Amino acid sequence: MQEDLNYTERRSAILELLAREGRVFVSELAQRFGITEVTVRSDLMELESRGQLERIRGGALPVRGGYYNMSLSERSQERADEKRRIARAAVTHLRDGETLFINSGTTTLFVAQELSALSNLKVVTNSIPVAQTLSQNSGHTVILLGGDLNARYLFTYGSDALSQLRRYKADRLILSVDGVAPDCGLSTYHFEEADLDRLMMERANGVIVVADDSKLGRESFVGIAPMDGVDELITSACASDPIVKQIEAMGVRVHPA
Repeated sequence: MQEDLNYTERRSAILELLAREGRVFVSELAQRFGITEVTVRSDLMELESRGQLERIRGGALPVRGGYYNMSLSERSQERADEKRRIARAAVTHLRDGETLFINSGTTTLFVAQELSALSNLKVVTNSIPVAQTLSQNSGHTVILLGGDLNARYLFTYGSDALSQLRRYKADRLILSVDGVAPDCGLSTYHFEEADLDRLMMERANGVIVVADDSKLGRESFVGIAPMDGVDELITSACASDPIVKQIEAMGVRVHPA
């Protein structure tokens, strides 16, 4: 217990813990520093106001602004090993010959790379990198949705993409998101894609969310749908146990990878 720190030293220590552990919890910080949870929340509010962390329910995460300023290639390198393990686990829940929706995202790109293990898939996607990856396998049928183009992250969106998507149904949706929170549901940083993600969920018989543990407990810029629209969540093996239990209590099957 570190009770002798002043508030400046304590807040610096909180940031050091956050950098080392990737997540901090109000209850654990209160115990560590010998202070009340009200004081911890005050510290987190102040640090968030300075742009040094992002508060979530029960704790805080590192700020994500730098991640969203990265190129698609740079983002693909972040947590690459975790994303590949999640992708491989996702493929074990799929079968040859299925029809899939796949949205854009670095984790779904890893899933696309692993789909060579299956045959005769029909895939509808709004992600150019996903479509390019899957087109290398002549055994799969790939439909790339047209529409407006996000040139930075190479995905399509808008009324044309939505109109085309309404013509299709899928056995499963593989969905990459930026936030998975028990109280707020699924969310994304890309407001342009939210409507498309939502319609994919409506038009798929099953929804598999692929998200590493940094996305859990986080609410991103725009909401997609509540958690009751999700069937499976595949996430990191190190995911926070309390958050996983909350998500499971909502009827979602969680698979650590």
